[in-house]
Amino acid sequence: MVTLKDATLAHGRGKHRQIVLDNITLELRDGERVALLGRSGVGKSTLLDAIRLELGEKAAWCPQEQGLVGALSVYHNIYMGRLERSSTWRNLRNLIRPDPTAWQAIAELCHLLGIADVLRQPVESLSGGQRSRVAIARALYQARPHFLGDEPVASVDPHQGDRLLTLITERHGLCLIALHQRELALSHFDRVIGLTRGRVALDADTSSLTLEQLDALYRS
Repeated sequence: MVTLKDATLAHGRGKHRQIVLDNITLELRDGERVALLGRSGVGKSTLLDAIRLELGEKAAWCPQEQGLVGALSVYHNIYMGRLERSSTWRNLRNLIRPDPTAWQAIAELCHLLGIADVLRQPVESLSGGQRSRVAIARALYQARPHFLGDEPVASVDPHQGDRLLTLITERHGLCLIALHQRELALSHFDRVIGLTRGRVALDADTSSLTLEQLDALYRS
């Protein structure tokens, strides 16, 4: 479904161009659940950006920096996942008087994610874990076939991470998610892609992997 062959991925342009990943070849198929592992700064976000460009609007996106608007309520932040599907007038009206259909759909998502009690609260008043769940809810609300996430469960405890990944993977075809929690990579994904020093150091089915092998990605 998505293929990169001998691809060079870089930041910047001209004299400021810096190669992050060089000579990358990989293929991602519909229905796969793929964990992306590696130390901070190794190129996970860069690879996700490249895959996101390939998939376009077919993929829901949950960025590491979240992109939430602190002064707006949880409801309005999640609603932003579908801003492009409504007219400017309808979106502005929704700021004052929430659309009943959207409210119901978002309230149901928040219930699943354990944040229904803060639906009306501004995001700036929430804990880090709650904000992570709002960002995931916004991505789920996009209702797109595939899911790309850059450490979406980094700020939640392992139990919550387990539940959130289950919700994400059950609702999407291809899932490519950057993680640091190796246990979750083995329990929720079919495949692990590991990055080290600008290259793909590991690409294997999780059934053939151990925690020790995944830990090695963080010692390189």
